[in-house]
Amino acid sequence: MSPGADLFIVCKHCGSEVSPYITECPYCGHRLRRRAPKLPREGEPAPSRRGVLGRLGARSGADGEREAPRPAPERTRRRRPSLPFTGAVGVRPYATIALIAVSCVAWVLLRADYIRVDRPIILGPLHGDWWKLLSTQVSYLDGWYAFFTLLVIAIFGWLLEQRHGPAVVLALFLGAGVAGALVALAAYPLPVVVGGNAGALALIAAWAAPDLRDARSGHYYEGDLLGAGALAALMLAIPFARPEASWLAGVVGGAIGLLVGLGLPRSDRVRT
Repeated sequence: MSPGADLFIVCKHCGSEVSPYITECPYCGHRLRRRAPKLPREGEPAPSRRGVLGRLGARSGADGEREAPRPAPERTRRRRPSLPFTGAVGVRPYATIALIAVSCVAWVLLRADYIRVDRPIILGPLHGDWWKLLSTQVSYLDGWYAFFTLLVIAIFGWLLEQRHGPAVVLALFLGAGVAGALVALAAYPLPVVVGGNAGALALIAAWAAPDLRDARSGHYYEGDLLGAGALAALMLAIPFARPEASWLAGVVGGAIGLLVGLGLPRSDRVRT
């Protein structure tokens, strides 16, 4: 019996002494209470008395001295698990926003004929125009290709930026795009590289790499690998519908993103 619990109560109908943990009197059948009181578990502090006496002070012990109130058990603070395709709330992905904004500005300038189409993109050998390795990644000729690629960049650039910051996102996107374009220039006599499919695939692979490693080792992972794989498959299929998107550059970008993602430490930022 826990301290402070009553040994018995008196039935108001028949005057019999009955257990305090029943709802009906076993002698007369009179209903004592609507619900049976909760039985305290072993080692659990007894519930505090309610009413005037409970509010005046602590219980009195057997020797007449007041017992000090028991401190409430400390609540352990648990970290809320992150959901798939979610990041830290309140952190703005500046690098991802910059990539989307520059691509949108380049799209408007190209559509308005303020810039010639052959100036920012790779159509054939570079002939010394090495800056095209960067400008072609933010230039698009087709609206649907641009919309889907920028959507993937926005999602996975944001997610990856919450983990490792804006510098990693910019370096990975631009580095994978440059590497993919150089491989396409070396593989084809007349290469065509337009858009950021290589950088987008690099962001997908880098984000999914830790979860792929956990899945391979049989550990729990929180990311949506099925959704990421579906988007990556669509990115790889875009060159078959839009010939200006180089599939070779995309494969190279995805491979670089996978290697970088496996080498990066897994340290998700969580804002409390």
